Amino acid sequence: MSAKKTSHTPKRRRAILGISGASGSVYALRLAKILMESGAELYCIPTEAAKKILAAETPFPDFETAVMSQLRGGGASGALIMCDAGDFGKPPASGSFRFDAMAVLPCSMNTLGKIANSAADNLLVRAAEVALKERRRLVVCPRETPLALSHIENMRSLFLAGAVVMPACPAFYGRPKSVGDIADFVAARAAAAMGFETEIVGEWGL
Repeated sequence: MSAKKTSHTPKRRRAILGISGASGSVYALRLAKILMESGAELYCIPTEAAKKILAAETPFPDFETAVMSQLRGGGASGALIMCDAGDFGKPPASGSFRFDAMAVLPCSMNTLGKIANSAADNLLVRAAEVALKERRRLVVCPRETPLALSHIENMRSLFLAGAVVMPACPAFYGRPKSVGDIADFVAARAAAAMGFETEIVGEWGL
């Protein structure tokens, strides 16, 4: 007797993108594009401050519209789930919710400090806390200069806890021609640190 064959659809990889109130909305939008194009089930958590900065830095009224605008050329096979930062009833608040990786891009010093000290007063910080306690990939991308000693100490704490601390520092050896090119470099590095590879930034010398 032959074994009965069963068919199933491969489970999408899950990613969480936290967007806090620091300048650099374009970084978040380009990372969302990369993750969506990789086929990820993307849970996007912008804070109220992040929403205000988006309105100041881009022509978009909200993050859902902004993210979808990046995908007009097609090619995205992922799913976008928007989460209110004040809603602790969303899946990312629970350790039983299995996801592959989370990034906070851009990460304000306020959010950085909250994550480092487990001050989970919103869903973004709680999701990052879950990532750390469950030993999942957490990539934190601070966007601030210069740095105070407290900022450096908080980054150290997160590094020791297992997070990847990746300041949003673009490179220029690729001779970027636009703001989008600059943002793509940072977003691609963040995606790679999350385990989502992209060909936007190739290996050096290859």
